[in-house]
Amino acid sequence: MSEIAVSFRQVSKRYGGVTAVDAISFDIEAGTLVTLLGPSGCGKTTTLRLVAGLEHASGGGISIGGRDVTTLSAAERDVSMVFQSYALFPHMTVLENACYGLRASGLRRDKAEIQAREKLALVGLAGFEARLPSELSGGQQQRVAVARAIVLEPKVLLFDEPLSNLDAKLRRHVREEIRALQQELKLTVIYVTHDQQEALAVSDRIIVMNDGRIAQDGAPRALYEQPSSRFIADFIGDSNLAPGHLRRTGGDLASVTIGGMVVEVAHRGAAEGDVEVAIRPQAVRLGDAGGLAATIAKAAYLGSHMEYDVAVPGLAAALFVISADVAAPLAAGAEVRIALDPAGVTVLPGG
Repeated sequence: MSEIAVSFRQVSKRYGGVTAVDAISFDIEAGTLVTLLGPSGCGKTTTLRLVAGLEHASGGGISIGGRDVTTLSAAERDVSMVFQSYALFPHMTVLENACYGLRASGLRRDKAEIQAREKLALVGLAGFEARLPSELSGGQQQRVAVARAIVLEPKVLLFDEPLSNLDAKLRRHVREEIRALQQELKLTVIYVTHDQQEALAVSDRIIVMNDGRIAQDGAPRALYEQPSSRFIADFIGDSNLAPGHLRRTGGDLASVTIGGMVVEVAHRGAAEGDVEVAIRPQAVRLGDAGGLAATIAKAAYLGSHMEYDVAVPGLAAALFVISADVAAPLAAGAEVRIALDPAGVTVLPGG
């Protein structure tokens, strides 16, 4: 059985009459990267701060490495945190910043510097030890913050929106570095973000939060392909939510009619009758000879792909469609036949 690094049991956090975290429970296995994901105000950052000891629970229990830390201070917990702002000391060199936690814990300077240099080399900053933070790029500053955190060899490493200050291309590069480092060192990481793509890219597991509660908890692929609710389907990646009519065809399969189109998919426990379905933008096939007649309402060229709004008879809202075919784009007003790829259509439970 895998070691449990962090355990929450019915943990709540209240600020006066406001409940920021509402009786949530989860376990995080050692050596995994788990992302807390959700919209602003969902409780994900408060949950991270509860792990760190920067907030104290109003109810429930928290353990780290099998030890109850519910009432312990941040200094008494074996965790390190990488903040959104990096929180580097501007007057200290890269090496001094990386040494800070070790020196504060009483380690001799020479030993602290040896360990800090090892971790700086690990994050690709060998040779940068004498520079000040102001002499580094945003991505390099992020790496210093990571080195300063991992030099303490914490039981759990916490990231609070670590890429939000970086541009899009650098965000992708740094998230890959964080994931590679986590896997190489087998770190236990709790990672907070509101960016769905970032969460899908780096996580072993995603805990999606909404209104202070856990909306769904699972592997990235499971959340994307098998959303448990309308909220998850709409939040994890782009999705068209549409009405359909379901008729079971045997076993786990059902025939679902959506705006005149028929597709066979897993019924996911839904009863026969009216349902709600989630249709991924890539699941709409344009130019299918046997498909349903539809009209391009809007068209946008985005370099690597086209984005369309497609008006479909029988559906009140246009379908948002992503097409990789940029060589022969369709113009607004064009007539087109469409069909659905079953792999991108999901029946929503309770729909």
